[in-house]
Amino acid sequence: MAVCLAQPAIRVDVQLVTVSVTVRDEHGALVTGLSQGDFELIEDGIPQKIAYFTLSSQVPLQLGLLVDVSGSQDHFSKQHRSDLERFLRDVLGPDDRAFLLCFANHLRLASDLTASPQEILDGLQRFEKEGRHLPELGPAEIREGGTAFYDSIYYGVTEKLVSVDKGRRALVIFSDGEDNASAHHMLDAIESAQSADVLLYGIRYTETRKGKLTARNKYGIRVMDRLALETGARAFDAAKGDLSDFFRQIGEELRSSYEIGYYSTNSAKDSSFRKISLRVKRPGLAARSKTGYFVR
Repeated sequence: MAVCLAQPAIRVDVQLVTVSVTVRDEHGALVTGLSQGDFELIEDGIPQKIAYFTLSSQVPLQLGLLVDVSGSQDHFSKQHRSDLERFLRDVLGPDDRAFLLCFANHLRLASDLTASPQEILDGLQRFEKEGRHLPELGPAEIREGGTAFYDSIYYGVTEKLVSVDKGRRALVIFSDGEDNASAHHMLDAIESAQSADVLLYGIRYTETRKGKLTARNKYGIRVMDRLALETGARAFDAAKGDLSDFFRQIGEELRSSYEIGYYSTNSAKDSSFRKISLRVKRPGLAARSKTGYFVR
């Protein structure tokens, strides 16, 4: 008589890798209306099967505003409050949430995740009056002074955006990209954003000396550009445009992108960097997304 032995259950530990994608035509116009079959996704040279596909407008947006209030950067809130209000009212839907983090050497949560643009603006005004009394993000650190630029991104991602449900995630960072007070470095900031599929949009304010860039200025410019490039976002120079136009462009991208997910064929948990290449099959179209992610 044959005896059937129960087979032990096999547990497969797989993780959905998500990618936010923006597509433009040869004239630079955003392209909507594409389907899953229009995309080809490759990880480390190996084609991947797309398991999840949707339009960004069909999933909630979790947005963080990081405002550098150190030194010359603190003029932002006073000059552009109306532009910020318009942006929030245009972008935030009933299921979307945003928070406001103001940072210099410390990270102050001026407004927690909310669907109300007015609460964000009230938080900005509250910071201007009682900044030191607002809750601090991240662990208590001894900071003598300076600007904790990288820490603001790292903890903005790991303490605010990772904790919320899946959906579109983005940070809009107002700064010159110069750091001298963080416990984390640039690669920490990039890695945290790539792992959580967070877009890092930068609006850069650079204070020059008699119209000339210093070495530190140039470093900050490259940092802001790198953060945007590695996460599939964009960086804007406040001296070369109008903030309301930058907000409009960011809003259009957030509403017109695609959310793609796949299960990697490489199951190794080796802390390596996986390079992502995403292509649109239709001629004349170019896709922009994060460059990859670290396995954790």
